Amino acid sequence: MWGIQRSRYADCNGSDASEETEVVVNIGGVKQVLYEDVLSRFPETRLAELHGCSLRAPEDILTLCDDYDSETGEFYFDRDPEAFKCIIELYYYGEIHMKRGICPICFMKEMEYWRIGADCLDDCCKCHLQEVQDELAEIAEKVRTILVDREGDPNARGWQRFQVSLWRLMEKPESSMPARIIAIVSFVFILISSVVMCVGTIPDLQVEDAEGTLTEHPVLEMIETVCIGWFTIEYIMRLMSAPNKLKFVLAFMNIIDFMAIMPFYVVLVLTSFGAGMMELANVQQAVQALRIMRIARIFKLARHSSGLQTLTSALKSSFKELGLLLMYMGVGVFLFSALGYTMEQNHPETLFTSIPQSFWWAVITMTTVGYGDVYPKTTLGRCNAAISFLCGVIAIALPIHPIINNFVLFYNKQQVLETAAKHEIELMALRSCESEHSLTCGSGEGSSGAVRPCHSDAFLPLMRESRAPGVRTTSTDTSFESTAEAADFFSS
Repeated sequence: MWGIQRSRYADCNGSDASEETEVVVNIGGVKQVLYEDVLSRFPETRLAELHGCSLRAPEDILTLCDDYDSETGEFYFDRDPEAFKCIIELYYYGEIHMKRGICPICFMKEMEYWRIGADCLDDCCKCHLQEVQDELAEIAEKVRTILVDREGDPNARGWQRFQVSLWRLMEKPESSMPARIIAIVSFVFILISSVVMCVGTIPDLQVEDAEGTLTEHPVLEMIETVCIGWFTIEYIMRLMSAPNKLKFVLAFMNIIDFMAIMPFYVVLVLTSFGAGMMELANVQQAVQALRIMRIARIFKLARHSSGLQTLTSALKSSFKELGLLLMYMGVGVFLFSALGYTMEQNHPETLFTSIPQSFWWAVITMTTVGYGDVYPKTTLGRCNAAISFLCGVIAIALPIHPIINNFVLFYNKQQVLETAAKHEIELMALRSCESEHSLTCGSGEGSSGAVRPCHSDAFLPLMRESRAPGVRTTSTDTSFESTAEAADFFSS
């Protein structure tokens, strides 16, 4: 028999523990002797109601426990004894700590059974519970997204159904084979456009116009036009099918898409005004700048790469570490450039003409690049340079580990969430199969048509057969009104 020594809850006046009525409980086969003076500290709990319960009717006693032995006065509870060890600490210390290896969600159900509020948990355990609840909410959101992608809104009609189908076709490559083909085609167009943009700058592949100016080859311009046409059609279709147009336009990746196609049409409009306008210096500079902006289309690859998306999210979560790195480098650049100017200004062949001009030397030195275009010529200046690049190495190395750790944590979390969401979908399909089997496993010959219950009657049919053999789609019973509802469903 395990238990906590009686001396731990002696009276506050320093005397020995009062001889109060003993309450014997059996938690999953493990006996525990409790005392009324301890249990009465929290009278609203289930254990506190056991005092004097033996005088009640048997049916009243069974509302508090699973079984009761009137001869020994023992209350039996079919609960987890390991979790009860944590529960009983509330009556001795006034707070509860969850032990390692106990599921926080299951432990909260134990606390709910014993009628103990979540505010009795210690702050450290509350943080752990909140993390688990957030993960469950994310899993539920991913499951809901997968279910919506597979079937969509069953209440949608007409244009709404077409809009949802078009959105899945353009934004969800995993939803169907045509959507995956469109994603691959878009990826190929991005690569072709990027290669053409780079190849078009090679002088040997350029041609001279009537004025003797080198321009891109007509074939490359034609390929560029075809790629821009595909990007334009893709952007318009995605904009038409977007559920929230304003949110779509302001999204970062969609801004990149717009910047990738906008320069082509701006240059086209400017050239349509005639050669006279194109001869203006400002217009030529603007056109050149717009052509350079075409490099933004390389960022479109992130739309089709989960690895780049994970890297972007990890960098967002590492803003604090990146800010510290920039602060260290900024302080070092300012300090060592000022010292370098002070030590080198009296040299007749000095390359440090001012402190702002010395910033360039400090940057390339602290980052260990060292182009060699600016370098110290005095002994003190060289010592300052040695210290600067040593400090630069330290400043760069310090935040690297937290940034890498954030990336690994975020990547592992994404993998776990995706695996958990897929597991829930497979589990729902399995339960649906068992539920459908239960409808036919009990009807016998000559019966009145009633279906006998079988082992899977407790499961609700969450999946249903589609028209295609062997393919399952989600039913409308799996839709969730909120993320919290989905989290409650999967946590159960």
